[in-house]
Amino acid sequence: MKIRNPKPRKYGKSTHYCTRCGQYGAVIRSYKLRLCRQCFREVAEKLGFRKYD
Repeated sequence: MKIRNPKPRKYGKSTHYCTRCGQYGAVIRSYKLRLCRQCFREVAEKLGFRKYD
């Protein structure tokens, strides 16, 4: 019996990953960032994002 390769996914959690660490969890894709939330918190100020109180 031959085992086929699975089809590449077009949607869902496993299609988007963090470009910095490779994690598939909570990925922020707005503004074409493609960073997970942990990496975003580390790099946000360098990118120009600020926290408002």
